[in-house]
Amino acid sequence: MLALSLPSAASDSSLRFRANAENLDSRRKVRVNAVRKHDSTIISFSCIVRVFHLKEWTYHMYRIKVKKKLTMETGIACYTTRAAFLPTGIPFKHSPPSISPSFGFKSLKSSSLFGESLRVSSKSTHKVSKAKGVSHITRCEIGDSLEEFLTKATPDKGLIRLLMSMGEALRTISFKVKTASCGGTQCVNSFGDEQLAVDLLANKLLFEALEYSHVCKYACSEENPELLDMGGPVEGGFSVAFDPLDGSSIVDTNFTVGTIFGVWPGDKLTGVTGRDQVAAAMGVMGPRTTYVIAVKGFPGTHEFLLLDEGKWQHVKETTEIGEGKLFSPGNLRATADNPNYDKLINYYVTEKYTLRYTGGMVPDVNQIIVKEKGIFTNVASPSAKAKLRLLFEVAPLGLLIENAGGYSTDGQQSVLDKVITNVDDRTQVAYGSKNEIIRVEETLYGSSRLKGGVPVGAAA
Repeated sequence: MLALSLPSAASDSSLRFRANAENLDSRRKVRVNAVRKHDSTIISFSCIVRVFHLKEWTYHMYRIKVKKKLTMETGIACYTTRAAFLPTGIPFKHSPPSISPSFGFKSLKSSSLFGESLRVSSKSTHKVSKAKGVSHITRCEIGDSLEEFLTKATPDKGLIRLLMSMGEALRTISFKVKTASCGGTQCVNSFGDEQLAVDLLANKLLFEALEYSHVCKYACSEENPELLDMGGPVEGGFSVAFDPLDGSSIVDTNFTVGTIFGVWPGDKLTGVTGRDQVAAAMGVMGPRTTYVIAVKGFPGTHEFLLLDEGKWQHVKETTEIGEGKLFSPGNLRATADNPNYDKLINYYVTEKYTLRYTGGMVPDVNQIIVKEKGIFTNVASPSAKAKLRLLFEVAPLGLLIENAGGYSTDGQQSVLDKVITNVDDRTQVAYGSKNEIIRVEETLYGSSRLKGGVPVGAAA
């Protein structure tokens, strides 16, 4: 059942309203058109209520002012089988946008002001495929939807379905992070980490999404490190490892947090390497919510922005990590008894690198992809052991960085080449541009696998 309420302004003789509704597979959509008689300006916008398979609601409402005199407001009420109602007439929290009389229909139609997608084709990624001696080029454009991009990035429909399902979960987690309690649950996971209510909620949503995809065989998370059978097939199926909410301890301080996951083919998450992943991704939940994806065999790491109407839109691709004085130094306690790490940090300070560090691995690594420069380090020492888990965090982020044209290291080799023997394997790590990774390896261990000849380390 769908109800539409129109304001009293609809009785104004200078306006006429037309409303129509249609049911779509997973959403109900109402479009309201207002035509002002005094000029040719047509204002068109959509209010959408989506019903997700994860049993969550997303509610959108817009208030529009024309010439700062007339206010039009719409409200949506939707009834479900659970007898839950969405409120109507809730005031919009922010100042409504003003529209000048000269704001024409054509410019409005391509605008994102009312939640419409803004398609920009300034950049594109090309994937050249060969079949039976014939080459063809797949073109991915900025502005593509998530489904459009994935269809071009991989022919594997199962992988597309899995990444789409995870996108649905990330959308819901983003909403819950903004509204859920940050209080502790007075319990710990099997690794001894305190779990917060929002941790457990994200964990539950991601497992539900993987089960719903019908292509995931096994899944495990930092909160549930035992492999759980998701019901998918072994042949043609996938296994997924994820950190449901990296940085959950800084949710209450309103810092950016995120979800990390890696996708491996088949039914194994041990005895494999990060290079065996078919895809990796992270959801970044800050002032904006983004979904950052790397698909094995497809160039670049790609960022999708969550729009007002709940769609993911391709907004950035990164294919090269260049040089730049930006550093994020983790586990600084290790400098007390790791003199080489201390030397490396002093080099960054002496050379006037810009410090950008939040304490959350997702935002600190994501900025390297977005800014296309920088270095992230998390080095261990005898008293400050490595904390980052290879399966849940380090390997998936390694694929994202290396697909973006960057490099990773544990001090001696790419983190993607490290064999995952146990789900709790931990390692030190650095991500960044080629020269920065060379500097890390040479400073910590005296030489780098990436370059011979003149050293570029902090001791050079």
